[in-house]
Amino acid sequence: MAGPGDRGFVTAEAAVALPVLGLFALMLIWGLMATSGQMRCVDAARAGARAAARSEPRAAVLAAARSAAPRGARVELRREGDLVRVRVEARAPGPGPLAVRLRGEAVAFAEESVGRTEEAPESAVAPAGEARP
Repeated sequence: MAGPGDRGFVTAEAAVALPVLGLFALMLIWGLMATSGQMRCVDAARAGARAAARSEPRAAVLAAARSAAPRGARVELRREGDLVRVRVEARAPGPGPLAVRLRGEAVAFAEESVGRTEEAPESAVAPAGEARP
């Protein structure tokens, strides 16, 4: 049983606990939004890399990536030999330091390169059953 001196403690504890619980709930929601944004960046990079690997025009590749990316994302497309690389960057919603940078990157092998072989020099190729000099 509460004594006569304990009367305001429950109110004081609730006044401290409720804002802390509210802040905790907001942080959980922010974490979920940031995680969702990160997954969207990765998905957008993959969509762009697939489109680029199929030799689609640059505008179509960027459109494919932007359609899956978070709002305001920056999409970068590069070709490195037989590989295409798509990078998607966005900012997570949130005030100040909570607006972290999200990034997704995907690399794909260009389809026109599949099955292409380098021509071997004449001196390195010997007909079947014959030894090379």
